[in-house]
Amino acid sequence: MTTHGIDPAALAAALRDFRSAVGAANVFDGEEDRLAYSDHYSPDETRHMPGAAVAPSSVEEVQAIVRIANRHKVPLWPISRGKNFGYGGAAPVLKGSVVLDLSRMKRIEVDRENGTVLVEPGVGFFDLYDHLQKNGIPLWLSVPGNSWGSVAGNALDRGVGYTSYGDHAARICGLEVVLPEGGLVRTGMGAMQGSSTWQLYRNGYGPGWDTMFCQSNFGIVTKLGLWLMPEPETVLGLDFEFDKPDDLGWAIDTIMPLRREGVIQQSPSMGNWLRSAAVMTTREQWTKDKGPLDEKVVTAIRKQFNIGWWSVQVRFFGPAEITEASMKVLRRAFDKKPVLAIKEARWKRGDPPEGSPSSGVPVSFPLANANWHGGRGGHTGYSPVLPPRGDLAMDQFRRTYDLYAKFGMDYHASFAMGDRSLTNVNQILFDRDDPEMMRRVDGFFRALVADAKAKGYGEYRTHIEYMDLVAQTYDYGGHALLRLNERVKDALDPNGIVAPGKSGIWPARYREKKA
Repeated sequence: MTTHGIDPAALAAALRDFRSAVGAANVFDGEEDRLAYSDHYSPDETRHMPGAAVAPSSVEEVQAIVRIANRHKVPLWPISRGKNFGYGGAAPVLKGSVVLDLSRMKRIEVDRENGTVLVEPGVGFFDLYDHLQKNGIPLWLSVPGNSWGSVAGNALDRGVGYTSYGDHAARICGLEVVLPEGGLVRTGMGAMQGSSTWQLYRNGYGPGWDTMFCQSNFGIVTKLGLWLMPEPETVLGLDFEFDKPDDLGWAIDTIMPLRREGVIQQSPSMGNWLRSAAVMTTREQWTKDKGPLDEKVVTAIRKQFNIGWWSVQVRFFGPAEITEASMKVLRRAFDKKPVLAIKEARWKRGDPPEGSPSSGVPVSFPLANANWHGGRGGHTGYSPVLPPRGDLAMDQFRRTYDLYAKFGMDYHASFAMGDRSLTNVNQILFDRDDPEMMRRVDGFFRALVADAKAKGYGEYRTHIEYMDLVAQTYDYGGHALLRLNERVKDALDPNGIVAPGKSGIWPARYREKKA
C-alpha cells in the first residue's frame, strides 16, 4: 500500500511495539481491518486508507502508544468511535496513518447531585443513556440526530443536539489529554491534584485550554467532563409547517428575537420537506426520472407526510409555569402569520419517554437518508454560518438552491438557529455506485464553499477530504489563524505524530507535502 512519506519499515516496527504494549489482539493491520476503518461514504476509500489501527483500553496504554509512535515517527489518527459518517468516519486525513481507536475506553462517572458526567471517548450516547436509565439517574442527554457516535467525540467536534443543552462544546467542563509527546495534562480545575470541582467550574486558573482541543490535533482527549440537563418537569412545544419556500425568511425573523431574549433556549432547526422524505422513503418510490424533482413529486411527498415546504419544532423545558408562559409568548409571536399548520406537543414527568432527540433519547433512524438514491448510499454536508436575519437566509437559500439544481442534486437543507447565528446545514445525498453523480459531488461541494466565502460565511466543520480547502477560506491577515495553529502544533508536536492535517493543521514534517 502506498503511503504519504510513511516508512513501511517504521510502520512494521511500530506495530510490533504496539502489540507488546496493548496485546496482539488489539492491533489491526490486515486488509479487511484497513477497510473497516476507511471512509464508508467516500467515492474512493483508498484516498484516506489507514495503514493499521490500534485500540488501547486505558490512558496509560494511550501514552505508551504515543511514545512508540514518536520513536518510529509513525502518525496516529485518534478516533473516539469513528461513527461520524459524512465527515470521514474513522478514516485519517493522511493516508497510511495508524488509527488510534479509543472505543474500548468506556468509563462513566456521574455526579448525580450536580448534573455532570465524566466520560471516556468510547462512551456512546446509547451507552450513557442506558447507564442513566439503569441507575435511575434523573439527568437528560442532549443527542444529535444520529446518536450512535461518541459523547466526547461529538462535543469535541462541536456537534449539536435538540434540547436547551444542545451546544455540546459549550457544555464541556474539564478534559484529560495525552499530549503529543506522551505527557498527561488535565485542564481547568483538574489541574489541581484531588480537585473536587473539575466538572463544576469551566475556567480554572490562567489560560483556558478546553476549546484548544476542539477540532484540533494538539492532543488526544482521554476523559471529558460534560454538563447534563436535570430531567425537566415538563417539555412543551409547537411544531410549525410552512407552505412556501419564501416563508423561511419571515419565520426566522419571528423566532430569532425569542432566541436572543432567552425565551427559546434550544436551537430550533428549520428544514425542508426532503428531511422527512429521505428518512422514510427512497427516491425511486416517487420517480424513475434521474433529473431534478418536479413540483408534482414535491407535492406528492408533502401530501403523504402532511408536511410543509419547511418545518420547525420549538420546545420549552422546565417547570410547567415557565413552559406554559413561554408557549403563550411563542403563539403570540406567530399570531395572524400565514402558518400552514401548528401542532402542540406536551410531555410531563411521569409520562412514557417521548422517544425523540428533543427529549434526550438517542436515535439512529436518520441514518436512513443515505439510502435516498439507492446503491451504496452516502452523504456529506456543507454548513456555513451566517447572521440570523431572514433576508440573508432567503438569499442563502436561493443561491444554494440554484447550485443544487445546477449540479443535479436534490435540495436537502435546514437552518439551525443559534444564540446569535444561523447555521445552514446542506446535506448532499448521493449513490456511490453512480460514477457520474460522484463526479458532480466534488464540484458541487467546492462551488458551495466558494459561494459562501464570497458572502463572508465560513464552514464550522467539514469532511476530511476538504479540511485544507475550508481552512484556506479563513484568510484574514494572510491566514494568520492557520499560521498560529501551525506554530502551536510544531511546539507541542515536533514529530508531527497526532492527526496530521486535522482541520487543515499540518506539522512542519508534512507541510510541504500536503498538496
